[in-house]
Amino acid sequence: MNPFATTARLTLALTAALATPLAAAPAPRDATPRYDASTHVFRIDADKVTYAMGVDPDGRLQTLYWGARLAKDDPLGPATPAPERSSFDPKGALSRQEYAGWGGNITAMPALKVRFDDGNRDLILRYESYRIDHGALVVVMRDAQAGVDVSLRYSADEATGIIGRSAHIENTGKQALTIDSAAAATWSLPSGSDYSLRYLTGTWAGEWHLQTRAITPGATVLESRRGSTSDENNPWFAINRGGQWGETHGDVWFGALAWSGSWSIRVDEDILGQVRVTGGFNPFDFAYRLKPGEALDTPVFYGGYTGDGMGEASRLLHRFERGRILPGGESAKLRPVLYNSWEATEFKVDEAGQESLAEKAAALGVERFVVDDGWFGARNNDHAGLGDWTVNRTKFPNGLKPLIDKVHGLGMSFGLWVEPEMVNRDSDLYRAHPDWVLNFTDRQRSEGRNQLVLNLAREDVKAHLFEVLDRLVSENDIQFLKWDYNRNWSEPGWPQMAPEEQQKVYVTYVRNLYNILRRLREKHPGLEIESCSGGGARVDLGVMALTDEVWPSDNTDPSDRLSIQDGFSQAYAPATMMAWVTGSPHWANKRATSLDFRFLSSMQGGLGIGANLLEWTDADKATARQYIAAYKTIRATVQRGALYRLLSPQDRAPWSATSSVSADRRQAVLFAFQREGQEARAYPTLRLQGLDPDARYGMRFIHGSAAPGTPEVASGAYWMEHGIDLLIKGDFDAAGVVFDKR
Repeated sequence: MNPFATTARLTLALTAALATPLAAAPAPRDATPRYDASTHVFRIDADKVTYAMGVDPDGRLQTLYWGARLAKDDPLGPATPAPERSSFDPKGALSRQEYAGWGGNITAMPALKVRFDDGNRDLILRYESYRIDHGALVVVMRDAQAGVDVSLRYSADEATGIIGRSAHIENTGKQALTIDSAAAATWSLPSGSDYSLRYLTGTWAGEWHLQTRAITPGATVLESRRGSTSDENNPWFAINRGGQWGETHGDVWFGALAWSGSWSIRVDEDILGQVRVTGGFNPFDFAYRLKPGEALDTPVFYGGYTGDGMGEASRLLHRFERGRILPGGESAKLRPVLYNSWEATEFKVDEAGQESLAEKAAALGVERFVVDDGWFGARNNDHAGLGDWTVNRTKFPNGLKPLIDKVHGLGMSFGLWVEPEMVNRDSDLYRAHPDWVLNFTDRQRSEGRNQLVLNLAREDVKAHLFEVLDRLVSENDIQFLKWDYNRNWSEPGWPQMAPEEQQKVYVTYVRNLYNILRRLREKHPGLEIESCSGGGARVDLGVMALTDEVWPSDNTDPSDRLSIQDGFSQAYAPATMMAWVTGSPHWANKRATSLDFRFLSSMQGGLGIGANLLEWTDADKATARQYIAAYKTIRATVQRGALYRLLSPQDRAPWSATSSVSADRRQAVLFAFQREGQEARAYPTLRLQGLDPDARYGMRFIHGSAAPGTPEVASGAYWMEHGIDLLIKGDFDAAGVVFDKR
């Protein structure tokens, strides 16, 4: 076979396409992939980034370059196999392949490993052809003898330079095969040394800790084996060259995997010093059988580059998420100010009590009222009722309509908490269908929070969940669902399937989840959904493509939230991040904080209130009304603007400061916090970023004050170069400042 059968030069402007959580990455806007027949090189230029790959003489597709944009006539290629180092690492064994099958003399981490029914496990993927499919570049790799085709899909967003990559794996042979591991992509970094890695770790109520470690020979594996995204690791990475991390400087390669099930991202440095990042389905307990003619689509693995530090890496991701991932794109609605009744009532919800809370919330300026757990089935505690999504007629004798009408009459939209993927043993659903949960035959069924996980991979379970949710939304005037998910998988069996097919559960479950979310949104276009998993345990670009907001953590302590929100913002946009004002002292740590500190901490994302309003004084309510009114004047900037992290609260640092700048640079919002005073030190001077240096900006305070002599109006250059000194003193003090262009 001639690996260079396609010889025509191609220059195509790609068109935009909608992102989906599976194989079809969004196509770019005006990015121009080119194929040079003389060197057998593909090249993609988008924004400030160039990505290039080439076909070597043996037909393997190799990464040639990923980094700052090059001149269009700069030479790249041809691709050459990695040189032989010894008989242990022969020629080509460590080549930087775009998508390597495990076969031949490869010693590097492969992207795909398969086994055939006849015992063969050798797979060598060679270039076959390319095409343009719905605006995306597709490169077809093939092992004709084995009967496997892999179509590699590439797209690039012209606005950010972020590239989406995925793979379509098809059995074109005459015998069945089993996929033991399948990545979405392998990213190869430029040759060099002194790379370091950043990633996010956590646990319940302690999510989004930013970790940094040097990349050294060997492997670092980030993963979830929990059946869902997890808060232990998040499927995001950033890599710096030179070891000099900074918000405003340094080369940063970054990426995020769009998958809400078990996943793996592996960072390798091989014996030649080459660094690769391979990510996709987690290979642990994974086996996906393909009969002849069947195929598997991987998730999309997004990657980007900037030479301007971690701050710019985050802003590029935020912009990409807002414009290309989130439903509605840049025209999506701003997050309304929300009230959730959980702290006030917990499971003791009833019509009169919720109506009273709704009246109090509306009087503050709240725009959305959400009834949390306890409204359905026999749900008086967390031991019963999950799975029975019908209104509890003891608590709501006339159904939800009177409450919903009341909420709408007060000028607010209405929402409900649901946890559709779970079931209690003490429920009508489980009594009718005990076989519907994940389980191994005749083995224990482990519980978490007194609940079991429904096997959403089953078509009957999928159909049932869509039916009950569709009925709930159709029969009630509901605008919002808080979709929760409160435990990990255990005993992930699927007894109704043949033994060799059961491990498809890891993929089919997530696909069916996406299908339900997609169909609900299509049938109910006004419905908005929040992704919640005991806090931030299901936050990724897959579920974000089908939901409007996410819940970063159950921990709403405003001081802890500074670190949580800082870590969250490394990878995900404030436009998606809900942040609530809750009670004090806080349940998690008994820490007492002022209402001012709590509001300012929460105003850095989508503002919500979860406190028990029955306990608020008239002074508390007056303070809340002022903050909510102020937030409505700045939320477009907070949610859609460019975020600059000025002082990091990581590792319990005493200070935190962020600023957000609107896209037109007409407004900037500064939030500054001191967790605790230390040795009578003054709060650091804050120098804003991202303003128009020649424009004049007037300053107004949401809360706090500046040092004497601070001008009320000055140039953008003044606020960025001279800066501002805020009078922040004592423990848990804060300030909020708005800069408006004059």
